[in-house]
Amino acid sequence: MAVKQTAGRDQLGAFAPKFAQLNDDVLFGEVWSREDKLSLRDRSLVTVVALLSQGLVDSSFRFHLESAKKNGITRTEIAEIITHAAFYAGWPKAWAAFRMAKEVWADEEAEQPHGGVFGLGAPNDAYAQYFIGKSYLKPLGGENGVSAANVTFEPGCRNNWHIHHAGKGGGQILLCTAGRGWYQAWGQPAQALSAGDAVVIPPEVKHWHGAAADSWFSHVALEVPGEDARSEWCEPVTDEEYARLG
Repeated sequence: MAVKQTAGRDQLGAFAPKFAQLNDDVLFGEVWSREDKLSLRDRSLVTVVALLSQGLVDSSFRFHLESAKKNGITRTEIAEIITHAAFYAGWPKAWAAFRMAKEVWADEEAEQPHGGVFGLGAPNDAYAQYFIGKSYLKPLGGENGVSAANVTFEPGCRNNWHIHHAGKGGGQILLCTAGRGWYQAWGQPAQALSAGDAVVIPPEVKHWHGAAADSWFSHVALEVPGEDARSEWCEPVTDEEYARLG
């Protein structure tokens, strides 16, 4: 299908009508549209490198960077393309190209890996029956009876209502490390959580915690030593209860 382009006529139609017609109808309408010979993505790659090699990092270069992004070239790929071309086209030209490419791909800045500073860990399959959504667990070891694990929830994931029982001592401490989530004790309003927050959960308090609907969430769960400590898993947090949190 022909690539529709009107920039030539829009900008030069009155001043240079033939040039405008060749730009819109031939260059884009015929050459760029030969997708059975070379994909739009690959044509974007060739065009970006050709312009970069000439040092033409002007508005037309930005247009072709934006087209390259639209045609499927990712932030990681454009960085590698410009890096590779720098050795053949020239280092200063690559610097100029990078300044513009960073602006075009600004909304795709590399995300920190899910799981925060401790990493994602493995799927939390052993406790999956007590969670709505998918969670991940990375044990962090423990000494002197204190155990710790980094728990990561995908967006919308939460655990069931549960209680940490203990004859003496016990309970849990949550140290939030990444993303946004929720904690709620039975009969109390839900508490929004984000990185840097800490929650002390006494024993015998029925509660739940998990991610916000639109965010991954990680926290370190510290088990407070206690005698006869055990966890009782209760009913799930319903979709209606969860939706009311906003």
